[in-house]
This record gives sequence, C-alpha cells and structure tokens, in this order.
Amino acid sequence: MCGIVGIVAKSNVNQTIFDALTVLQHRGQDAAGMVTCEGDRFFLRKDNGLVNEVFRTRHMKRLAGNVGIGHVRYPTAGSSSSAEAQPFYVNSPYGIALAHNGNLTNADDVAEQMFRADLRHINTTSDSEVLLNVLAHELQRQGKLQPQAEDMFAAVRRVHERCKGGYAAVSLITGYGMLAFRDPNGIRPLTYGKRETENGTEYMVASESVALDISGFERVRDIAPGEAIYIDMEGNVSTQLCAENTKLAPCLFEYVYLARPDSIIDDVNVHISRMRMGTKLADKVMRDRPDHDIDVIIPIPDTSRTSAMEMAKELGVNFREGFIKNRYIGRTFIMPGQTQRKKSVRRKLNPIGMEFKDKVVMLVDDSIVRGTTSSQIVQMARDVGAKKVYFASAAPAVKYPNVYGIDMPAAEELIAHGRTDDEVGEEIGCDWIIYQDLDDLKQSVSEGNPEITEFDTCVFDGKYVSGDVDADYLERLQAARNDGSKDNQTGSNESSNLCSKID
Repeated sequence: MCGIVGIVAKSNVNQTIFDALTVLQHRGQDAAGMVTCEGDRFFLRKDNGLVNEVFRTRHMKRLAGNVGIGHVRYPTAGSSSSAEAQPFYVNSPYGIALAHNGNLTNADDVAEQMFRADLRHINTTSDSEVLLNVLAHELQRQGKLQPQAEDMFAAVRRVHERCKGGYAAVSLITGYGMLAFRDPNGIRPLTYGKRETENGTEYMVASESVALDISGFERVRDIAPGEAIYIDMEGNVSTQLCAENTKLAPCLFEYVYLARPDSIIDDVNVHISRMRMGTKLADKVMRDRPDHDIDVIIPIPDTSRTSAMEMAKELGVNFREGFIKNRYIGRTFIMPGQTQRKKSVRRKLNPIGMEFKDKVVMLVDDSIVRGTTSSQIVQMARDVGAKKVYFASAAPAVKYPNVYGIDMPAAEELIAHGRTDDEVGEEIGCDWIIYQDLDDLKQSVSEGNPEITEFDTCVFDGKYVSGDVDADYLERLQAARNDGSKDNQTGSNESSNLCSKID
C-alpha cells in the first residue's frame, strides 16, 4: 500500500504535490519522494520519513517545474531502506521517473529477463524499479526521437503483457509529459481530475480522490483496468485501453481500511460503504443474538468509527467514544515488524474508564489481522472495569496473505488462519467475537457501483484474481514477509539523493 500523485500544470507543482502527499500519508509512512521537471531536467528529493519531515523549505525551492510526480511508501516488496524510497529514475530513453502503488507477483522473473535479454540492471530489491525498467525498455523499443501518445500506449501494452500482479503507476518522461496506468484487474486504485486556471486547464492523477479535492481539482473519473492516460507538457490528454481481457476487481480491503473515508474509489463513496458495513454487522448481531445484552458500542479509532456508529443506530444501543488516540503515532497495521507494532498500541490508545466501567461493551474495529492490537485493546477494556467485552470486525476473518501491495504477513502470523471464530475470540480474550460475512461486505461496496461484480478478496478467501499465484509463490512470500525477517532488517536512515538535479 502506497500513495501516488502526478500533476501537469501551468505553474510550479511542488506545493500542490506536497499537499496531495500529505492527505495520502495514511497510505505509507515509511518514505516520501517527489520528482519535478523543468525543461529537460529532473529535480529529485526522496528519503525515509513523513512528508513534512522529508520536504523542507530548502528542498522545495529546488523542486522547480510545472510537471511532477510524488510518492508515499510503506515497505511491501523490498526493505525499508531509504535507497528504496520512490520515485525511481532511469536516464534512458529520454529520462523517466516512476512511482508505483502495488506489487508485481512475477518481479523476480521479470528482473531476470531484464538482465539477460534487455541488458538492464536492477539496483534494488524493489519491484517498482523493475516496473520502471520494463516501461523504459519498451519505450526504447519504439525507437522514436519524438514519441507520441500512441508510442506511450504501445509501451504500456507491453508492460501489461510482461508484468503480473496489482499496480497503479505514474511516470514522468523528461520534456514530453506524464504517463499513468493501472493493472488489467484494477486491483489498486487510480483516479484523475482537472482544474481550470487563468492560464489553462491543469490535470492530476492520484491514488485517491481526496488528493484532488484538497487542491481544487474536479474529479473526472477513475482510470479503468488496463487503461493508460498520457498528458503532454501542453496539457493535451489522451487515454487508451492497453490490455486484453480486463476486468474491474478492486481490492476489497481498500474500502474496509486503506482508503480515507472522504475518498471515492471506482465510483464508490468509501464513507457510505462503511456505513453499510455497520448496518450489516447489526443485522448479523440480531440474527445470531437477538436477545443481546450490549450496553454500549465503542469504536477503535479511527477507521471503524463510521461502521460502529451505524451499528449502534441499527441496534438502538448507545454509541460512545471510549478511546483517545495519540495523533502522533502512525497507523499500527503498516508498521514494519511485530516488535514495533506491540510497542505502539499502548502509546497510541488510552481508554476513558467511565465509558467501560460495569458495562457490557461491544468494541468495533475495521478488521483483525495479527490479533496483537485487538488482544491488547480487549485487555485495556477489562482493566478499566468492563463487565464483558465483545468484539466486532467490519471485515471477515483475514486468513491469507495479500500479494498485491498490502503487507499482510505470512499466513501463520494471521490470527484467524487455521482457527475458528470462537478460537480467535479466545486468543484475543473477548467474551464474544463477530465477523462480517464476506457476501455482506461485497454488497456494502457494490451497492455504490453495481458495475463492480468481482473483487480482490484474497485475504479473506485465498482466491487471487491475477491467476498466477500458487503454493510455491506463497511459500517464498512467507519467507520474505515473516516478522522475524523484518525485525532483522535494519535499513538505512541516511539520506539518499537528498535533493539532486539530474541532467
């Protein structure tokens, strides 16, 4: 899970990209980066850290140009070293920078092909660098000194043929314009918008529509699965479907947790979809325990708040804020390493005792992944006097790893893998646990856009929509993603290409 943005404007874009990355910060807190283009030169700044830590005034002054792309990262493929902060850059052909959200499931095979057949060296373990080099090679194969939109689309067509998995990418071609594209299954989100200025029309592409909103861009539409959009330096827009056998199968977990509630993804209002999730949870409570004894419903901030409010409303039960969140602690789910996550929970949340004391409490969270956070929160509720602690998840049980850009751990580290619901409840220490049904979750989202008839639901049911994930792949993934290996990755916090001008 990362966040990307690209802008073609009539004036300097550095501040607008900074603002967009700030509202996409929830998609990645490991690193941030930006590349701008002025004339035939790129200006680059990237490093580990939050957006407002990476970009200081001295860096912003050097990020000149009316065209640029940006990225916020958390580590999935690759390590958390600053050497793998994005965007990545290659100087041939033309000079191309690229930022990427997602994960290539065949990255190792493609990297080998790049080395042996295309004579290109991949310098990091990041699949984003693989994607960039495939695009660069395919553009070079077009053999055009002055490439046109059809050349860009021909290159993207070959990218789709060679690369598998879930990905949304935005690239900058020196002196020519911005090229963005989305995988043929539409797993990772990508949208674009425009705004009118006195100097002409400006365009932005981004992972979520909220990035458009805060900068005054009007959302036009989502990029379709397998589609590419090319905007040249003069602001001329071209789009083309560049893949065969496309289908819209967006990641269902985007709506549960990843996206901001004020975003629209594939024409679905995220906030409203989460309201429906709460309603359906309430319906399930009434089916399973119509004589429930719940006194109060308390959300675990922040993502679950919308679902919890609707659940309380439907059940006729009081809704209360029972946890105060420390806003200066990052999203626990996307922190690399189990040790770091364990340390963060108590610092992140503190209970309000009076909301729990002598009450039967239903805690509501967006999902349960490892169970580490959930068990600590249940214990917090008991420590401040809750009579009983129930736990509701707005998502079904997470039982399988994600391979399309979300750092779901190895299956053995997922608390629901190989356990029944009751066994999970026992593990986290609650008196009753209730999960959303998968069909209800799908309906909560698809009601917002009936054209979505399929989703990427791999974390819930182990079905991988790209069709190229087998047991051997999952075994290799487990070795790379287990928390023991992450805790041993020290990474480098030293600056990488702090603010360089690339000629």
